[in-house]
Amino acid sequence: MNRKILVTGADGFIGSHLTEELIRQGYNVRAFVMYNSFNSWGWLDHSEKELLNNLDVFSGDIRDPNGVREAMKGCDVVLHLAALIAIPYSYHSPDTYVDTNIKGTLNVIQAAKELAVSKVVHTSTSEVYGTARFVPITEEHPLQGQSPYSASKIGADQLALSFFRSFGTPVAVIRPFNTYGPRQSARAVIPTIITQILGGAGKIKLGSLHPTRDFNYVKDTVAGFISVMNSAAAIGEVINIGSGFEVSIGNTVTMIADILRSEVAIEQDEIRKRPEKSEVERLWADNSKAQTLLGWKPQYAGVNGFRRGLEETIQWFRQPDNRQSYKFNRYNI
Repeated sequence: MNRKILVTGADGFIGSHLTEELIRQGYNVRAFVMYNSFNSWGWLDHSEKELLNNLDVFSGDIRDPNGVREAMKGCDVVLHLAALIAIPYSYHSPDTYVDTNIKGTLNVIQAAKELAVSKVVHTSTSEVYGTARFVPITEEHPLQGQSPYSASKIGADQLALSFFRSFGTPVAVIRPFNTYGPRQSARAVIPTIITQILGGAGKIKLGSLHPTRDFNYVKDTVAGFISVMNSAAAIGEVINIGSGFEVSIGNTVTMIADILRSEVAIEQDEIRKRPEKSEVERLWADNSKAQTLLGWKPQYAGVNGFRRGLEETIQWFRQPDNRQSYKFNRYNI
């Protein structure tokens, strides 16, 4: 517990939940947040004040090697979550994904090598697998970049692992499947559905309804990060963190509407659809490695676990203050 933990991307969706849980568990945490002139700490601005009293905050830019090195000084472990993740925006501005996701990761692992950090947990994504060639998807599944975003994450993953193989840098790669929960951006499908329904839209706009996903509740993802961080056996490994439950986007809409007791009509919006060859048609995690190696097990598994996670997510979105920054009637790439 005396170890100093740096969380990059601590101001984001998963990062803020992870930072809060680490503090609750008694860890000494430094939060790396994106510098901005408003001095905003992103979602950490919404954290309980008593948690923030025990938080060391560093404002910087993951693309800046000097700033990253300064943030990492005195830290024993780095949980590297900082990344650009919006797939549609990666079609628009792929260069920024190379700078942020690949070069940003290089900055972290290069500094870890120089500073002799005891562990780096690098965040991957299930998008690196592309459309499933077999299910459930194990860590040995081929990698396929079907969007500039996923290609940049493949590059970042391989770069991180290359430092383990080349220099012995203690790197572990965590590969979460589709995390959802309170605070998630409305660029993601579950908040998109919820905010449109709660906003009173008579017809909700979505992209493709047939693809399937393995939705992993944020509490399970956070527990996965902490398990990887604390496992010596995770070094040099890639580990899936997923619920092991597959559901289509269309059926997800039905379940959310049922929880909200709402009748919904769906309008498929062409602008929200991915290019045909870029759409990932199917994702379904094999999480047996995480269970065996880490002792991690999803607490929100199966259809009942998914419904429970949706209910907790909807409960958060029902609060008007929590929806203030969401523009449900505008599509944000």
